[in-house]
Order: sequence, then structure tokens, then C-alpha cells
Amino acid sequence: MLKYRDTDLLYYCFEALDDQPGLFHGIFTRLGGVSAAPWATLNVGHTVGDATEAVEENHRRICRALGISRQDIASGYQVHGTRVAHVSYQDRGRVYPQTDILITAAPGVALMQRYADCLPIVLYDPVHHAIGLAHAGWRGTLAGVARKAVEAMQTAFGSHPSDLIAGLGPGIGPCCYQVGPEVAAAAQAAIPGWPSVLLSRRDGSWHLDLWEANRRLLTQAGVGRIEIAGLCTACRTDEFYSHRAEQGRTGRFGVVIGLR
Repeated sequence: MLKYRDTDLLYYCFEALDDQPGLFHGIFTRLGGVSAAPWATLNVGHTVGDATEAVEENHRRICRALGISRQDIASGYQVHGTRVAHVSYQDRGRVYPQTDILITAAPGVALMQRYADCLPIVLYDPVHHAIGLAHAGWRGTLAGVARKAVEAMQTAFGSHPSDLIAGLGPGIGPCCYQVGPEVAAAAQAAIPGWPSVLLSRRDGSWHLDLWEANRRLLTQAGVGRIEIAGLCTACRTDEFYSHRAEQGRTGRFGVVIGLR
């Protein structure tokens, strides 16, 4: 991944997407905003207890860094599901209820989702100039949110999975993501090649590898190129929010992708 600064604001871009014409994106960190602790500082979540004026200023800073307007952004209220919203130009500024997958081929539209351990999944079709953005925690992963995002782009835009470029952003890594026996059992049933994504520790606990699980699901769906950030949010609370590492008292970092 490539790292950029805009004054105090720090964000990353996928190398595979950074030079695509007509495309912009940013995986923003927690740095460069105005929120006070425990949301310090670039929190973009409105529902975590932070002051509304601070969250709005953080959004403005992200928009300024990307050269877009706040009104250009469409987002979803995430519920760890697989519901898809097909965003049109007229839907700019909308927040879709109960939605974890956003797709569009409309120039002038930016898609945004919020994260704090769950995995951002970014999709780009350079042939049809279409994009997708998904939110994958363990529930979404096991429900096939990655596959359903690919299928939604196939249906809406005629995308061929082999043409898609995917980016898996910062999320809690297998080093830190201990799960209970019920999640382990569900992962065995849902993920092809599950022994490589469900790691057994010497103490008998299970750790889930969200990165590898979603890479496998995208590969199974036919996606041709996948870039993995490899940044664990629980290990890197200096740059990212982590619901697990910070015991739920934290903010949300933003991921934005859009078409010029």
C-alpha cells in the first residue's frame, strides 16, 4: 500500500488502484481529525458517542483531501449483512439503511463505509468503470459478502470477475482475532479450505483469518487480482481504530472510493 499525507491527515491507497484513470480512493487512518479521546482524532462514525460537529469536520477534511464535496458521498448503515445498494448520481448524500455493500458506475459519486476491525473490501472494474465497497466482519464474511459484492457488479454492470481488481484493507488480523467455538464451527461450514483461515492455538482457542477468508472467497468468485493491506487494526491502534483492542470505546475510520 501507498501512504499519503494531507497536512496532519494520514491515509493509504492500494497500489493496484492508485494510477487507474478516473478513479480515486483513500483508506483513512485515525490521524488528522479533531475528535477528542476516545475517538481521537479522525472519527467518521456518527453513532459512537462523538460530538456531531467533530465528526462533520472530520468528514470535511477527508473530502478536502480527495477533492470532493460532502454531498457527493453515499454510504450505508452497516449491520454485518449482505444487502446491496446500487447508487446512482441522484443518490449522492444518501445513507442506505441496513446496507453493507455499495456499488456504482456513476461518475461524481463517492462511496464511503466505516470500520474498526471489520475488513474493507474495495472492488474496481476497469472495463466498465464501476466500483464496489463492502464491509466484512465475521458474520458478513461467513455469509459471503465478498462473493455477493462481485455478483452484484456482474448483474448491475456486466462485470467479469476476472477483470476486477480487489483491495482488502486494514482489519483485525489472525494474530489478534480470537473467536469462540460457535464462530469456528460456522467458519468450517462456510469457507472453502477452512483449515487455512481458522487457526488453532496451543491453548485450544481459535483465531479467524478474515484476510485469507475473504481472499479465498474472492478467488472462488473468479476475481483476477487481489491486493491485501496486511495491516492489523488491533495491533496498530496508533493508526487505526479497533473495537476489540479498545474494548468498544473507539471511533471508526473511513474508506472512500469514487469515480471522477
